[in-house]
Amino acid sequence: MSKVSSATAKPVSVLDDAAMLVERALKAGADAAEAIVLEGQSLGVSWRLGKLEDVERSEGRDVGLRVFIGKRAATVSTTDLSERSLKPLIERVVAMARIAPEDPYAALAEKALLARDLPDLDIDDASHVPSAEDLAKLSAEAEEAALAVKGVTNSGGAGASWGRSGIALVTSEGFSGSYSGTSFSVSCSVLAGEGTGMERDYDYSSTRHQSDLEAAAPIGRSAGERAVRRLSPRKVKSQSVPIIYDPRVSSGLVGHFAGAISGAAIARKTSFLQQSMGKRVFAEGISIVDNPHLKRGLRSKPFDGEGVANRRFQLIDDGVLTTWLLDTASARQLGLTTTGHAARGTGGPPSPSTTNLYMEAGTVSPEDLMADIADGLYITEMIGMGVNGVTGDYSRGASGFWIENGKLSYPVSEITVAGNLKDMFLHLTPANDLEFKQGTNAPTIRVEGMTIAGT
Repeated sequence: MSKVSSATAKPVSVLDDAAMLVERALKAGADAAEAIVLEGQSLGVSWRLGKLEDVERSEGRDVGLRVFIGKRAATVSTTDLSERSLKPLIERVVAMARIAPEDPYAALAEKALLARDLPDLDIDDASHVPSAEDLAKLSAEAEEAALAVKGVTNSGGAGASWGRSGIALVTSEGFSGSYSGTSFSVSCSVLAGEGTGMERDYDYSSTRHQSDLEAAAPIGRSAGERAVRRLSPRKVKSQSVPIIYDPRVSSGLVGHFAGAISGAAIARKTSFLQQSMGKRVFAEGISIVDNPHLKRGLRSKPFDGEGVANRRFQLIDDGVLTTWLLDTASARQLGLTTTGHAARGTGGPPSPSTTNLYMEAGTVSPEDLMADIADGLYITEMIGMGVNGVTGDYSRGASGFWIENGKLSYPVSEITVAGNLKDMFLHLTPANDLEFKQGTNAPTIRVEGMTIAGT
């Protein structure tokens, strides 16, 4: 069995553990098997009102083993790799597979599709391992800056964290690979105002490398200023107006789209985009990309959860839907080939998922995007998950700012916005302010023709 590894590979012993599990499962009677080992370390600090509130550190290793007997499959997971635990565990999962119901679509990824040469994604900043004192200092700086903003009256707390995780995957089809990555973050949440008129807001930064992390003080100051801006919100009457989605919430629209093109939803016929392959789903000029090889990307990975070679996909090209998100099982069910979008943990089979998903930036600034709006809504926060994946009906609570004559005028709250995602996708316009702050990203987005339910 050949081994492939990225520049951030885990020690060979982890791969050896996974290979040992696969070998023993085959000897115990499995026709095919795969093992995944997940390792992780993390350190986090919470800080509130000038005092250290909490320090948490964790280390762990989880192991998952999936075996196949004919068209039957079963999965087990454990944190104990001692011989006393492994022998009965392997015997148990093979016995489970023998009595499991047949699944004609369950199988390992085909050998021809497996990754061979893994790209260096620069996602492991192994040279920086902060101490609890380092993280406490960042948290204190963020909160101090937030509390210094006039109008801020209390703190929800600040925090900073570091983590390092690694994945090793071995399959009986010949794949053996591993990679690891780090994460750094700092955040702050504060309250402004008094009594029942208090408002809360936050800001944060999360990166793969410490050097990319935003400074703590500006994060705190931004959190404070955001909270103060939300004071004394008004209600507005029910009406239909243009709506602007701040980048904090516009990514949710892209997430709803990704859920609708998941191979699992398409195979179950539970997606409002079921009949949309090759058709215009978004307005002309719109592009949506999923890129697992984005340098230092928060969700970058050199192979998917089945060992399949992954790559950049343009899911929407000039408004047209080009592909489903497929793992091996959903691809087999649809008579297609996996797109390398399998994701998994240790406790169950893979399922389709995105990596670094984003809508490409448009050509106009956020200011120009709203310049012609006489009355409209600028959303900064969404509440609830009122989205019907089968019909595309969309209804969610929202708060933000009212737009008057192209400018943000006053804060508003207790609003529900409604529409249908099919119509919303066809009538949206992205601004030019795309930033990569999370796994799914989008610029500021304008959507026409939505309904606001207010007073």
